[in-house]
Amino acid sequence: MMATGEKPRRGSRGLPIDALPYKVRIYSNNQVLVPARLVRKLGIQNLRYAVVRIRIQGSEYTLHVKLLRTKYTDSRQFTIPKEIREKHGLSANSEVEILEIRPPESPDQQVAGSGALR
Repeated sequence: MMATGEKPRRGSRGLPIDALPYKVRIYSNNQVLVPARLVRKLGIQNLRYAVVRIRIQGSEYTLHVKLLRTKYTDSRQFTIPKEIREKHGLSANSEVEILEIRPPESPDQQVAGSGALR
């Protein structure tokens, strides 16, 4: 039973991930999911860009990414840069570990596209 003023639930429950680090598979469109529970826990619902630290096959990368939104949920997605995908031979269903997600340090960095830093 719903409490007064609560919105009815749409769709499925979602992934039970609410802490970092977590492992996730790459989608066929080369994007990685940031589950809604984690987005809410980190308080990044309103961010357009983020700094994300990932581990792929033992190598760590810090990426400046655009967080792509969905229409009805708080979940976000971001794209793994082509150079990194090619270097590690990543494809759909490859697994990556998300170590850290944080806001960019300065407003100018929010305008920058997704670029890999080492």
